Amino acid sequence: MTETVAVLGTGKIGEALLSGMIRGGWKPTDLLVTARRPERAQELRSRYGVEAVTNAEAAKAADTLILTVKPQDMSTLLDELAPHVPADRLVISGAAGIPTSFFEARLAVGTPVVRVMTNTPALVDEAMSVISAGSHAGEEHLVHAEAIFGGVGKTLRVPESQQDAATALSGSGPAYFYFLVEAMTDAGILLGLPRDKAHDLIVQAAIGAATMLRDSGQHPVALREAVTSPAGTTISAIRELESHGVRAALIAALEAARDRSRELASGNG
Repeated sequence: MTETVAVLGTGKIGEALLSGMIRGGWKPTDLLVTARRPERAQELRSRYGVEAVTNAEAAKAADTLILTVKPQDMSTLLDELAPHVPADRLVISGAAGIPTSFFEARLAVGTPVVRVMTNTPALVDEAMSVISAGSHAGEEHLVHAEAIFGGVGKTLRVPESQQDAATALSGSGPAYFYFLVEAMTDAGILLGLPRDKAHDLIVQAAIGAATMLRDSGQHPVALREAVTSPAGTTISAIRELESHGVRAALIAALEAARDRSRELASGNG
């Protein structure tokens, strides 16, 4: 039987998923989208050949619903969907901080819910999507979520109790790297490099370092030590980073992001 998947609230991440599914072999005729603005719906229809429908129509017609609206909009969306979602529908949530129990309490008893935290590199098929099962979701539902999100990067299963930590580390993670690149670019300018050259040097260093971390199998400490010569330039820079508490600041920042994810879950938005 042909399966229909609906992406509800198709913003940047929703569109990235949509395009990834099509690249992965899904037929546009098997995909539905919803959008708040009519012009956005028309844009998606024209760009991908998918059908744009209302949230209620998507709930009635699709076998899998992927909810990509902002956390603060999720309660309103569920109120709209609940009368139309049978218990055999798979509901996938991409909202930060909201537990599967929030959805299970508002949908038909027994509805399988899978929670996924992905990140913006989905736009270039390099996402990290962290997947957790709700109390009614089985292996087949997790496999199905992996098939969808695997089209835009890698997937990892974790217990739902680890989702807030994963959100802090991976969901928000790209922003930390952009922040670091921004700071290093400014440093390059201070040292006398033009902005464009400083940017190119740092971006390629980041790509190379990430590739070595992924492919070498070595611990980051070993890779760092390979660059750190006795009494050399690198150790002088690392001494400054340590003296300014950069490691401690990163740990504190991730703790703050995790705590904010927990606040969203408790409704303190």
